[in-house]
Amino acid sequence: MKILFAASEAVPYCKTGGLADVAGTLAQKLGALGHDVCLFLPKYRDVRAEPLDAGPARALHVPFDGGTVEVGLRFLHRRAVTTYFIDYPLFFDREGLYGASGRDHEDNDRRFALYALATLEGAKSVGFKPDVVHAHDWQAGPVCAHLKRRYAHDPHFAGTGSVFTVHNMAYQGNFPRAVLESAGFSAEDWTADGLEYYGQVSYLKAGLAYADQVTTVSPTYAQEIQGPERGFGFEGLLRRRGESLTGILNGLDVESWNPARDSSLPRRYGAADAAAGKAACKEALQRECGLETRSDRALIGVVSRLDYQKGLDLAIPAVESRLDRAQFVALGTGDPALTEQLAALERRHPGKVHFHRRFDEPFARRVYAAGDAFLMPSRFEPCGLGQMIAMRYGAVPVAARTGGLVDTVFEESAPGRPANGFLCAPNDAADLGRALDRALDARRRPEWSARVAAAMAGDFSWDRSAAAYLDVYRRAAAR
Repeated sequence: MKILFAASEAVPYCKTGGLADVAGTLAQKLGALGHDVCLFLPKYRDVRAEPLDAGPARALHVPFDGGTVEVGLRFLHRRAVTTYFIDYPLFFDREGLYGASGRDHEDNDRRFALYALATLEGAKSVGFKPDVVHAHDWQAGPVCAHLKRRYAHDPHFAGTGSVFTVHNMAYQGNFPRAVLESAGFSAEDWTADGLEYYGQVSYLKAGLAYADQVTTVSPTYAQEIQGPERGFGFEGLLRRRGESLTGILNGLDVESWNPARDSSLPRRYGAADAAAGKAACKEALQRECGLETRSDRALIGVVSRLDYQKGLDLAIPAVESRLDRAQFVALGTGDPALTEQLAALERRHPGKVHFHRRFDEPFARRVYAAGDAFLMPSRFEPCGLGQMIAMRYGAVPVAARTGGLVDTVFEESAPGRPANGFLCAPNDAADLGRALDRALDARRRPEWSARVAAAMAGDFSWDRSAAAYLDVYRRAAAR
């Protein structure tokens, strides 16, 4: 198939979260399977790829704001995917992908309106006629709407289907009505069945309402978002689209996340020597973090965005009351209040707690490798990659019973599905404490090695998920 990916971020070029991992690795997986895949990204200031500057950009004239804007189009071919970068410095050559200094860019509505139109005009300019366009999250939602509205009779997109993946319903891209016309839509699109959402234009709704098929990033989350607690006002639309809604679990780049090959670790290891390898990594991290070098203490790890969604405010008291049996290492940036709470926990318990206050991927990898347990007490979690990475490295997850965590972490064994972690109720500090107690108790019993082995044996590759996406693509193209 000829597949066009529209995403606002993708590894290895630009990243703020899991969206980048999914867009970048899924595109590469599909390309490696023999499909013709191209990816359209904004050329942010942080995109540093020398071949982009090797020659002049292709000039692209994009209809925008009642006129035409000239945009540069640059490309780079890496492995199995050609990536096109939309080069418009006025919008994209600035600090931060979506904002800076803790605030969103005020013109994100116009920035990603131009991105959506430039993506479709760019595909026409380079002669890429897709069987399907796969748009990701609110930033690319208008791409799906334009295919059904502005480009409905464009021969270049005749027969092109569209798929929209929502990675997190909490991020919606809602903007004032004034952006409607400048974004390339008309007054006819300002309806309850169109882009209008409680008096605003919703870019998320543009994808949910107009795409031929809608996906989200785990089967359980696909069910959750059809209810009022997780639907964020879109649950009625999602229930109406139920036959076109599919939950597909994210995968991992298992070549990158592999403790047997990870150069960031002080000692590499696989399933056969996990106990010795993890013990060596644990002692090394304890020394690196100034913790007591004690093998009898369980090391609990966290690698997370510091955000209310992640439930770390619930984890702090639960962990603190168990520091007679455990140590705690956390890495994260984000909410200033949570940052201070973790810093205060570290000050209260020197030698037992370490808080790493910046994004540092090599350090994160060492946390996964050293950890006995990995904590994910999310209030909601569409999919979650942290628990999958942790299990690859033999850290047993203690996670909330929500979203993709339910689909990957199993406390009880079932036929063909061994126990690999511990679960608690979301938004329940007391139940989180009980789950931690069960994990700390299990660590002292022979069953622990079985959970570690089950965690490391999990299949988190993109193989199964890529096949599911191809099935969705075919349904979208058929429509």
